[in-house]
Amino acid sequence: MKVIDQVPEYIRTLVPYAPGKPIEEVEREFGISNSIKLASNENPLGPSPLAIEAMRQKLAELHLYPDGDCFYLKNGLTAKLNLSPDQLIVGNGSNEIIELAVRTFMRAGDEAVMARQAFVVYKLVVQAVGGVSKEVPLRDFTHDLDAIGKAISAKTRIVFLANPNNPTGTIYRTAQWESFLKQVPPDVLIIVDEAYFEYVEATDYPDSLRYHNQGKSLLTLRTFSKLYGLAGLRIGYGIADQQIISLMQRVRQPFNVNAPAQWAALAALEDREHVQHSLENNRQGMEYLAQEFAELGVEYVPSHANFILLRVGNGEEVFKRLLAQGIIVRPMAGYQFPEYIRVTVGTMDENRTFIDGLKRAVGI
Repeated sequence: MKVIDQVPEYIRTLVPYAPGKPIEEVEREFGISNSIKLASNENPLGPSPLAIEAMRQKLAELHLYPDGDCFYLKNGLTAKLNLSPDQLIVGNGSNEIIELAVRTFMRAGDEAVMARQAFVVYKLVVQAVGGVSKEVPLRDFTHDLDAIGKAISAKTRIVFLANPNNPTGTIYRTAQWESFLKQVPPDVLIIVDEAYFEYVEATDYPDSLRYHNQGKSLLTLRTFSKLYGLAGLRIGYGIADQQIISLMQRVRQPFNVNAPAQWAALAALEDREHVQHSLENNRQGMEYLAQEFAELGVEYVPSHANFILLRVGNGEEVFKRLLAQGIIVRPMAGYQFPEYIRVTVGTMDENRTFIDGLKRAVGI
């Protein structure tokens, strides 16, 4: 018997996460240039100039290990969010926080409840520890919180929610959320992924931070990868009760967040001008794309994030036709939406390029 024969079946059957194609790969494959990437919900304006300058000033310190506790970044976050540092954990993207939570609070055979069409990493991380994912279908492209609450059993350790949801861009509302909380026992950890919360303008959007310290076990996830434009640095954070954070810290690797990411994130927090510019670009782009889809007769899901899910017929085929034009989007068959693609809101020039390419791809 070989070493690989000892690997459990739940590892053998894992399907690795497939990220959006990078621009360089597409241009090599098709022999083209000037491609645009609208696949991974990145900020099309890039990072804050203050973040770039903060890194530039400290490049000579790269021979030193990073601050293992993210002291200065935590201080910046606590001032912004009115928290204490021991309520925060910082990770190599919010993906790492997801993994830390699952490793801390789940064992083989335990269950996690989640929406069927939500960020696929939830399911992958649960499977990697031998856990069982109970997937609840969306209702009208939105989390069905009542059904999720009813799916909780004695074996449930974690419930995953994404608000806004990826890949649909939809949100659940305050009344639904508060009703759902009443269904969840205190021994179940509710993980609320708010990667896109800054884009939401709805007045009845439930900011999960307001519901901490109310007798429920809550972990809120946030990131610098989207609005703040730091996806390439991989940095995100989690907010929870001090006891929850303390346990997660015990399984966190030392120096898990690199130094440039910490420098850039702290500077980005202070750049309100870049944040407002980014939000306005997204608002204008969303309005433009929605108007174009309506004029073209293309069905789409109204979004509260920085991307739109649209119905194009054969999603995989349209994705490939766009790819050949140097326009990178995401096909959605992996999320059980085979007739859809997801497109990130870009700059206005990128949005126009996408619409022109879409017309050619679908024969309009």
